Amino acid sequence: MTTFSDLGLAEPLVRAVADLGYQTPTPIQLQAIPPVLGGRDLLGCARTGTGKTAAFALPLLHRLAETRAPRRRKQPRVLVLTPTRELALQVDESFRDYGKHQGVRTACIFGGVGQNPQIQAMAQGVDVLVACPGRLLDLLGQKHIELGDLEAFVLDEADRMLDMGFLPDVKRVLAYLPKQRHNLFFSATMPPDIVALAHQILNDPVKVEASPESSTAEGVTQRVMFVDKDGKKALVVQVTSDPRVGRALVFTRTKHGANRVAERLEKAGVSAAAIHGNKSQNARQRALQGFKDGTLKVLVATDLAARGIDVDGVTHVINYDVPHEPESYVHRIGRTARAGATGMALSFCDREEIADLRQIENLIGARIVVAGDRIGLPPDVVEPGPLGPKRRSAPPPRPKGGSGRGRRRR
Repeated sequence: MTTFSDLGLAEPLVRAVADLGYQTPTPIQLQAIPPVLGGRDLLGCARTGTGKTAAFALPLLHRLAETRAPRRRKQPRVLVLTPTRELALQVDESFRDYGKHQGVRTACIFGGVGQNPQIQAMAQGVDVLVACPGRLLDLLGQKHIELGDLEAFVLDEADRMLDMGFLPDVKRVLAYLPKQRHNLFFSATMPPDIVALAHQILNDPVKVEASPESSTAEGVTQRVMFVDKDGKKALVVQVTSDPRVGRALVFTRTKHGANRVAERLEKAGVSAAAIHGNKSQNARQRALQGFKDGTLKVLVATDLAARGIDVDGVTHVINYDVPHEPESYVHRIGRTARAGATGMALSFCDREEIADLRQIENLIGARIVVAGDRIGLPPDVVEPGPLGPKRRSAPPPRPKGGSGRGRRRR
């Protein structure tokens, strides 16, 4: 069995990892840590929940400790660029946790809050800067951040950068970076624009891959319940009210939908909050913290808002709306059954979503088991556990004219 010390990491890092309860490296960590320690550029294809943050944070912290260069005002030694505030906060927290025995200083830069504390943090000098593109460009333009002496650059979740329209901002950031630098590039999928960007950034990279995007996490029991659109309102209350449901993450397509579901759950006595881009940063952090500490049983989120959520102990993922893009389904259900645990992924599917469901099944290469009658909630709806034998149940007939939206997969 390979351990973190076997990978050549410094003792303070191995001790920090042990403090967090990690025993053995994940596949992406086994593949990525040695070449990054050796200074190679890296192209990583890894989905959420594979341990990719540690895969780049640990070897970069090792290299920082080896060189022991003094901190300089406004000038970080490592820059990690992320698409969302939630992900930025969690990556920043990971660097601090892993580097706690090395005295590592970090800063986290994102919009939606005042910039003065961020400016002050940079003025004091930091080792690692974790940032979202918009606020980073603002502070670069104001000369509060300088990247001319940067040693390492990490682009995290590059495909989500593309989805959110941040690729032009990413390219503007690249113009501030020194030509000689260490580059790490991570993306769950590799569409053509992302492949082109990787070629622009990386120099003779080592390529690593873990859990391809079409694969779903082990230990997740997947079920679908066919229900009309109005029936979803009562069903989500019924499912989340069940005492066998511990901590549930509910996905909706829209921000307004997330608000409506959270409000309905609260009125029914189920502690819940919504998290999405229209919420203030403080509200998002309060909701996420409440979900982490158990104050909230249910967190209702859109795909973009949830991309950076990394919470252990999620027993259920509920797709209130079936996602249009089948890759989003894989991302969603990867929020449960982490670290060897089991979990339940339950999808509510109305007539107009059947075509989307079939695309998901084509991607994952399996039919999702149809749950029994929702009245009384059969055990296979609320009890996480290993998948039973595949069984088929006839869905409601597809309405004439296809999916009802005339939408095809891009």
